[in-house]
Amino acid sequence: MDIRDRIVDVAAELFKTYGIKSVTMDSLANQLGMSKRTIYEVFSDKDEMLMAVLSKMARQQKEMVKRVLDESENSIVAIFRMLEINRDNFQSMSPAFQADLKKYHHDILMKNADEIEMPDYRNHFQVIEKGIEEELFRKEINPDLANRCLYNLGRSIMDNDLYPFDLFSRRDVIRNIFINYVRGISTPKGLNLISRLEENF
Repeated sequence: MDIRDRIVDVAAELFKTYGIKSVTMDSLANQLGMSKRTIYEVFSDKDEMLMAVLSKMARQQKEMVKRVLDESENSIVAIFRMLEINRDNFQSMSPAFQADLKKYHHDILMKNADEIEMPDYRNHFQVIEKGIEEELFRKEINPDLANRCLYNLGRSIMDNDLYPFDLFSRRDVIRNIFINYVRGISTPKGLNLISRLEENF
């Protein structure tokens, strides 16, 4: 692993654990066991480093979606597998990380939206289209709109302002918000499958 990858990986873990704002170049250097000067030789500032972290997370997300799609027997099974993976990621991610992205780094995200788009809409779009072909999703739905709705519902799961952590568990949010939307676009065949999968979720 080269030094850039090592910095990105350690920074990602610190950001996800403590939030972006709380992680200083001093704390990162200490965690890495190297000088700040070495870090600045790789990244000009914290924003550039954040972009590298988010870009890697986006690539990993796209790879995960492709792998799940390739390995799942149908689209609803794929959605539940992605839910499980994202649920585990959410549990290891500090609410401060999401809040910092939302409050302090919106401009950075907007300027680099193409590079760090999460997820790859084209891959997720295929999940909905496949579900329609499998007669698991209703044929009259708009796959692009349904896909974008699912993506934004997924993003909202960790929104502490919308669903305060002291009031709602993430499991309840997923079941009441995300899974219920999937039910709404499903056929009777799809609903039966969702009921079976939800028991083990």
